[in-house]
Amino acid sequence: MRLEPAVLDLDWNEVERRARLFIKKYVEQTSSSGVVLGLSGGVDSSTSAALAALALGGDKVTGLLLPERETYSNIDVQHAKHISERFQIRTETIDITSALDAFYRSTPSFDGRDKVTKGNIKARMRMIYVYYYANKYGLLVCGNSDKSETMMGYFTKWGDVSADFAPLMDLYKTQVRKLARHLGLPEQIVKKPSSPGLWPGQSAEQELGVDYETLDLILCGLEHFMDSEEIASQIQADIELVQRVMFRWLTSEHKRRMPLTTKIQYRTPGMDFRLARVTA
Repeated sequence: MRLEPAVLDLDWNEVERRARLFIKKYVEQTSSSGVVLGLSGGVDSSTSAALAALALGGDKVTGLLLPERETYSNIDVQHAKHISERFQIRTETIDITSALDAFYRSTPSFDGRDKVTKGNIKARMRMIYVYYYANKYGLLVCGNSDKSETMMGYFTKWGDVSADFAPLMDLYKTQVRKLARHLGLPEQIVKKPSSPGLWPGQSAEQELGVDYETLDLILCGLEHFMDSEEIASQIQADIELVQRVMFRWLTSEHKRRMPLTTKIQYRTPGMDFRLARVTA
């Protein structure tokens, strides 16, 4: 295969149809009342919310805006509210600053200078709120993770990746942006630089060390069993970059799996004891 931008083009009408059907059927099969998701105003959460609303109706989609003092962005809040109004999604805004401060104060070893562990606390705190609403109102948690960040392990384990289903997880970031544009999302959201929003000025591309257009082609090549030399040659990138992406992909596999356990008995949950989804 040729690794060029066109290789990531899809039939977006078909992608939308399949995603909407997947969401609708999954909610029906679990007898849930609808879905809840964190609505950050970024392209991933906005696209997930739009698909869920189109599949179920906006009245069955709850978007939680979870701002906090350190990373508050008026632009992100405006974008999230635009999506909620455009797709008639029910929203609630919860400032999680006080909950975070309480955690910081109650943890003897807390070090506010360690931005990574502090950021992970924020991601996990957000999911506490999302799952509270899911439990309280009989909803499924709709995840916002895309394929690029999932393959790179660029997420907080048991944090922002936590969900009952994730309709975008088989679409690379550049594909999510194209789907978002297909769904009619504003260009300000489609083109907005991606950030987990865990500390001020955080940039996904800076932390990954590569732009998404290049990253997605590298990951596509790896997905199709191409070796690093061929990938680097085709996209005219340094072999070191391709190998660095591959290394991160392989070494973050533990973040994408259920916890490993000692193999002792005939069949082991999460390894060789898996069940197809059964419906009544």
